[in-house]
This record gives sequence, C-alpha cells and structure tokens, in this order.
Amino acid sequence: MVSPASPGTGPSRCPSDQEGQRFAIGTLSRRAVFLGAASSLLAACATTEPGQPVAEGRYANEPFPVRPVDRSRFAAAYRPARVPLATGKPAGTVIVDTKARHLLFVEDAATVMRYGVAVGASGHAWQGNAVVGRKAKWPAWHPTDDMHAQTPGLPRRIEPGPANPLGARGLYLYADGVDTLYRIHGTSEPWTIGTEASSGCIRMINEDIIDLYDRVPIGASVIVA
Repeated sequence: MVSPASPGTGPSRCPSDQEGQRFAIGTLSRRAVFLGAASSLLAACATTEPGQPVAEGRYANEPFPVRPVDRSRFAAAYRPARVPLATGKPAGTVIVDTKARHLLFVEDAATVMRYGVAVGASGHAWQGNAVVGRKAKWPAWHPTDDMHAQTPGLPRRIEPGPANPLGARGLYLYADGVDTLYRIHGTSEPWTIGTEASSGCIRMINEDIIDLYDRVPIGASVIVA
C-alpha cells in the first residue's frame, strides 16, 4: 500500500492542452469571463431550474456546488448502472475500458458498477496497472512542467472549485510506489464524457466520481486497458 501524500500536492497531467490554455489568464477580468462561461456550460447540462439550489441532499455539505447532470443527454451506455459481469478480478478492483469509455468497479464475482468516462485524446492515452495511492476531495490542480512549457502563463496551482478541471474528487494513480501523474477525477466539462478528451487521465461526471470515491479505498488495484 502506498502512503498518501498531502492533499493537493504534486503535479497532474489530467487536463487537456485546451483546458490549460483557459487557465493562462493574465487579469482578473479574463478569469471572471472564463468562470462565467464555465458556469453557463455546466448549467446547460443541469437538471435544476434557474434559481433552484444545486447542492441538495447528499451534496448539501459539499464546499462547492455539485450540479446534477441531465442523464438523458448522454447515451444509455454512459449512465451509471449495476450490471452482471464476471471480470475474474477481486471485489474492489477498478477497471477502465478505454475503448468502450467505461469504468467498472468490481462489486463481487458476478456484478460491477459501470460508469461512463472520458479518456485520453490521441497521443495522450495511458494504459497500465496501478493502485490508488491517495484520494482527495476537491483537489487543486498543479500542471506539469511540460504543460507550463506549452502554455506560458499557466498558474502553478489552480485552486479547487467548480471550474477546476479535476472536479469534485481525485483518485491518484501510483505504480511501483511512484506517482504516475495520472488520475481518475471529476470534471468541469461533463459533456466530454464518452469521448477522447483528456491528456491521459480518466474523467467522470462529478456525481459519479463522488460515488466511486466513497467505494474505493487507498491501495485499490486499477487496471487501465
């Protein structure tokens, strides 16, 4: 089992180059424009009506709003579902099928919880075996050095919040005791689920990563294939 690092530390490859460029903001006014646009896009996917609270029920104690997503806007295959499937893997294993854009959480010998995900774009996809080295709620994003080289002016740290590309939760993937820099995390762009959109990380709708986060312990096996 990997010893968890302090929450919010360490770089991450997760957001795409386009998302990184959005955070290379030189003035407060440009940041405000971006945050307003992000809020509008999220609202387009929400089930709530204008003026209705978005942090209700199980999300009422979240530090930031969790906007419920209109699942009817997604193909049925990308909606959370408990399905009969024998994977041959122990209960608690996480399996990411990058071709099908599915994440499977093995519940027992015959059943999995299936979620829709977004995966790495062409040239950025990652596959391999790892473990969950640490977990974080509403993680900060620390872009990698190569992301800074590609996007001058990109901040060293993006604070947690609804516009942060890592979303509401992060599961940090380690291999042989070393941080891979890849994550399973929420997203500020739920419309990308079911696509190749990231820089290699696995994106989930915030509601889904919150559910998965509560199921997956540190040290859980993760297979990305």
